[in-house]
Amino acid sequence: MRILLTGAAGFLGSHLAERFLRDGHEVIGLDNFVTGSRENASLLSKHPGFRLIEHDISKSCYFDDPIDGVLHFASPASPVDYLELPIQTLKVGSLGTHNALGIALAKNARFLLASTSEVYGDPLVHPQPETYWGNVNTVGFRGVYDEAKRFAEAMTMAYHRHHAVDTRIVRIFNTYGPRMRPGDGRVVSNFIVQALRGDPLTIYGDGSQTRSFCYVDDEVDGIYRLFQSNRVEPTNIGNPNEFTILELADVVLEETGSGAPIESLPLPADDPKVRRPDISIARSVLGWDPRVDLREGIRRTIPYFREALGRSNAKARTL
Repeated sequence: MRILLTGAAGFLGSHLAERFLRDGHEVIGLDNFVTGSRENASLLSKHPGFRLIEHDISKSCYFDDPIDGVLHFASPASPVDYLELPIQTLKVGSLGTHNALGIALAKNARFLLASTSEVYGDPLVHPQPETYWGNVNTVGFRGVYDEAKRFAEAMTMAYHRHHAVDTRIVRIFNTYGPRMRPGDGRVVSNFIVQALRGDPLTIYGDGSQTRSFCYVDDEVDGIYRLFQSNRVEPTNIGNPNEFTILELADVVLEETGSGAPIESLPLPADDPKVRRPDISIARSVLGWDPRVDLREGIRRTIPYFREALGRSNAKARTL
């Protein structure tokens, strides 16, 4: 297949591109590098089946090539990014999704939308099944991301029903692993970087809020299986093992061997108190289950951040 992947230079997009390339497919990667990494793009460019186009999918584009699949992963995805880029986040979720679906329609290609567990907001149902409609503050600061993805899901289903586009929707839960940006503001990258530097690990609130962390290889495998399946409705892909933020901090401190202290800061507005996917559908329809537990995943991720910080420190010394 020839795949068009928006957001290909991002953390999750670059890993997904590698999976398609490894299985013998061609990948056209689209990225405007607002939050994507040129280092990730450079790694992908070593594959003969990869071609990079620097473009903002929120603006229309046309392709002469036949395309068999369109995967829309372009979007700021961490609170630091989408709070700093609220308009761009809304645009890529609306205009970007519209343009990506238009390409899929024109090319008679299968379409997969990268949605998020954030569509469930601060959930009143736990764990969260795909049938849950969510509890989102539409006008809160986080609403720019949550509503962009909810709108994108609605548009995807409209294209499926009205234009018969072959669509997939993945609701991605907290994912971590190599290639996360050290300063992206997500809790796993924050904790590892702080622990390696010996800085206090910043916990918002009392640390009792929970998340379910999925290692990137597992997440990519689930997404890949969903794309290959016949499942049209939204599908949760995430690790159902739930941890408090304090428990995550303890694992990071133990695996890094750091003696860094823990520091408490005020809880941000609309921060979800719990987050855990019901993956019954992924298990039954896709035959998917995550394999990497949290401690092993953190162990695999630490060397990447150690190297990234080393490069950053070496660069700072030469300036």
